[in-house]
Amino acid sequence: MLGIGDFKANSCGGQTRRSFLQTAAALPMALGAGNQAWAAGKAPKAKSVIVLWLWGGPSHIDMFDPKPEAPSDYRGPFGTIPTRTPGMHFTELLPKTAKRSNMFSVVRSMQSSNGGHPGAGTVGLTGYEERPTVHPNFGSIVAKHRGHADALPPFFYLGHGIPRDLPRRIAGYGGGTLGKAHDPFLVQCSEKGEANIPTLKLLEGLTPNRIQDRKNLLGQLDAAERQLENAGIDDWKRTHQSAYGLLADPKARAAFDLMQEKRKTRDTYGQTTFGQSCLMARRLVETGVPYVQVNWSEYVETFTPNGDWGWDTHIFNFELLQDRHCPIFDRAYAALLDDLNERGLLKDTLVVAMGEF
Repeated sequence: MLGIGDFKANSCGGQTRRSFLQTAAALPMALGAGNQAWAAGKAPKAKSVIVLWLWGGPSHIDMFDPKPEAPSDYRGPFGTIPTRTPGMHFTELLPKTAKRSNMFSVVRSMQSSNGGHPGAGTVGLTGYEERPTVHPNFGSIVAKHRGHADALPPFFYLGHGIPRDLPRRIAGYGGGTLGKAHDPFLVQCSEKGEANIPTLKLLEGLTPNRIQDRKNLLGQLDAAERQLENAGIDDWKRTHQSAYGLLADPKARAAFDLMQEKRKTRDTYGQTTFGQSCLMARRLVETGVPYVQVNWSEYVETFTPNGDWGWDTHIFNFELLQDRHCPIFDRAYAALLDDLNERGLLKDTLVVAMGEF
C-alpha cells in the first residue's frame, strides 16, 4: 500500500499515470511539512501549475537519463555531466538545468501504455486512455473548481497552438466531458514576445461602449438561452465573456505585454517562441492564473507541412537535440526556475516538464 495524505494506492507496481500524478503533487508538501502538517490539515502549498508540454516525446537517454555504461548502440553519443544532486547526471546538452537540479525532481520510472503519439498524449493530459468518452484536461478540472483570476481565464495554452497529430487535435486538450466552456484560452506567442490572441480578433475594432452594448445584448438573450437548453450557446457565451473581460480590463491585457519586462529578462529566456512563452507563463502565474500549459509545438513531428519542430525527431534526433531543441529548452527552463524563485513564486508553483512518453 502506498499512501500520501488522503491518497491511497494498492501497490507501486500497479500505479496509473493519474495516481502517480496525484502522489507526485502531494510529495513535495509531504517531504517538506512532515506527518504533523498532514495531521494538522494544512492546505496544499501549490497555487499555480505551469506545464511545459514537450510534444513529440523527448529522448530521455539524451537528456535527463543518460546511460553512460550501456552499449554504444543503445546509449546516445553525448557525454554526461554532474548535477547539483549527488549521484545524478544529465547529458552535456543541459548544463544550465544541471546546475539547478536542487530545484526540481526527476522521475525516471514512468512508462507509457500507448506507443502512439495521439493516444499517449491523451493519457498525459488527462490521465485516461483515449475512449469514446473524452475526459477533461487537468487544466480544465482546475478551471472548473478554481474559477477565474479577476478578468483572466483560469486555464491558458501558450505557444504555437493546440497540440495535434497531423490530421487532428489531441483528444483531451480541453474540457472534454466538462464542456468547451472549460477549454484552454489560447495565446500564440512569437519569438519576439508578441502575443496573438485568436479569440480577441473577433472583437477587434470595438470601443468600450460597443463592448458593453454587446454584453447587454447577451444579457437580454439569457431567458431565451435557458429555454433552448443548448449547452453550445452557454459555452460560446463563456468564451466570449473571457474575451470581453480582457478587452475591458487594461491590467488583464498587460499580462500579455512582454515589452514591460526588461530586455535582459527577455533575453535570458531566449528569443524563441518557447522561451518567450515561458516568460508569459510566469507573468500569468504572477497575476493569479492557476493553470498554464506552454506548448513547445503544435505538431508532433519535427518535419511536417507547416510544422514547428516537435520533439518527434526521428533520424535527425542527435543533430536537433544538440543544435536546437536542448539549447532552447535548457535556457528557457533554467530562466523560468530562477525567475519564479527570485520572485518568491516557486514555493507555491508546480512546474512540470514532460512529453507524452
